Amino acid sequence: MRFVGKVIWYIETNFRKGVGLDEIAAACGVSRFHMCRGFAAATGYPVIEYLRGRRLTEAARQLAAGAPRILDVALEAGYGSHEAFTRAFRDRFGLTPETVRDGGAVDQTLLVEPIRMDRAEEKTIELAEPRRERSGPLTIVGLSRRYKYREVGGIPAQWVGFQPFEGTLGERKGLWYGVCDGFNETEGTFRYTCGVAVDAANDVPPELEIIELPVRTYLAFAHKGHISELRHTMNAIWGQYLPASPDQADGAAPMFELYDEKFDAKTGRGGLEIWIPIKG
Repeated sequence: MRFVGKVIWYIETNFRKGVGLDEIAAACGVSRFHMCRGFAAATGYPVIEYLRGRRLTEAARQLAAGAPRILDVALEAGYGSHEAFTRAFRDRFGLTPETVRDGGAVDQTLLVEPIRMDRAEEKTIELAEPRRERSGPLTIVGLSRRYKYREVGGIPAQWVGFQPFEGTLGERKGLWYGVCDGFNETEGTFRYTCGVAVDAANDVPPELEIIELPVRTYLAFAHKGHISELRHTMNAIWGQYLPASPDQADGAAPMFELYDEKFDAKTGRGGLEIWIPIKG
């Protein structure tokens, strides 16, 4: 069983016990960073969102069935107090636990059902052996936005928003970078920067950010399909290649997509590379 299936199994059997990300990762034999990247790539859910969603979904069903004591439901769902449970419940469903127990209907689209372990990774692709690259230092200037793991649909428009700056930054021609950093597993968010490499970050417009990438070692994976299928390659990296590799991803370092002139932004074809930083 790949680690994603192990994560699902562990969450489904332990989500009522107040388990956290470090405990889940340790039980599944991977790093916290690896688990969070790979689980999101395979399922579309951040681990923490799936964990909270399962807790609150089952709690909502208990309340709808007329559970007599809300505190008991809260404690069974892994919350330490009535107040913490109420706050989390209202944030997810827009209703208080009392309202649901008294007959208020929860929006069914907000419920999180168990993911079948045999369907978590439906599409398996053949992944070419990555190149080992030593790169840096790099100075990237680009347009940054923060995204939730499941809400990355704004990235294409972000690249369009960056286009007016291209050719004005003294950049190295023919290469573009999509840098992912600032991962927050508690919120299930990360920062994405579409940008270019420059020799010197001079007179940078206030709308743009400067990211410094020091010298480090990467594994460079090729994505040859349409840009819309990038998630399948990410899934293969985290779910197939890295679990069997002696190399360990460096969760404290940014990873990035590398585009060259073969990539056609109009059609989404031409391929790109995904550079994963590794330790050592």
